[in-house]
Amino acid sequence: MTDKIQQCISLCLADTFSFSELSQEILASRRAVLFKDALLIDHGNTYSMVFPYGVVVHWNVTLDERRKLQTQLIEFSNQPYTDVAEDSFSYKINTEKHRIQFDCLEMEYDGEKKNLIAVSHAMAQSIKLVSFEKQVVDTIEKTKHLPESLAKTGRINLSKKALAKIRGQLFLANSNIVLKFDLLDIPEFFWEHPEYQSLYSQMANYLELNQRTTILSKKLDTIHLLLDMLDDEQKHNHSSTLEWIIIILIGVEIVITLVEKLTGI
Repeated sequence: MTDKIQQCISLCLADTFSFSELSQEILASRRAVLFKDALLIDHGNTYSMVFPYGVVVHWNVTLDERRKLQTQLIEFSNQPYTDVAEDSFSYKINTEKHRIQFDCLEMEYDGEKKNLIAVSHAMAQSIKLVSFEKQVVDTIEKTKHLPESLAKTGRINLSKKALAKIRGQLFLANSNIVLKFDLLDIPEFFWEHPEYQSLYSQMANYLELNQRTTILSKKLDTIHLLLDMLDDEQKHNHSSTLEWIIIILIGVEIVITLVEKLTGI
């Protein structure tokens, strides 16, 4: 690797990879090394880092090589995405110090590629967070008409089944995000290689992972409020239906009693 400007591309291809089976396949068919939380693939002085949560980060890998690898990765993917999230950076290797400016990363090179792995972790978390952000925004966008309808008409014109489906979709989106929030923690790779954590932290700060996570949490709170509102509305509708049934039954009983008294039966 030289100090010329090169390109790094991160892609979120799927919900997750079947990482154990994928690692076995890659290690048997390609030049690769398995690290904690990541699989490094050597294409011949260019590299790809594959992460269990459906992300791959390419370091100066050609388009043909990226497509070949993606075909292989999709075979081991769970819920592959049709809308693939993508991000890219310029970078230079063999610089005097680590720094990031104008979306260009300058790095020292240790010969073992651990610097690349450290930075790749932050990039992978960032692009996975992008997919979560899209998921939350899409969910809010699809359901925004519900509170608007409730505000204008005082009711939601949906059947119980349709309302249940929407609530299920919201719960699914919420659980997917919450269950995968641990990927935004410090990766286990740095337990064994703490000397590279400062480089990871520098990149994570540049990508504003903590700030974006906070914003995402607020959007999740919005979804929680919507879920509670839908639940209350559904309970209210069910309660109103029961009240009307009781009123009708009481009315029928009164009518029957009056008829019996008038006819002397």
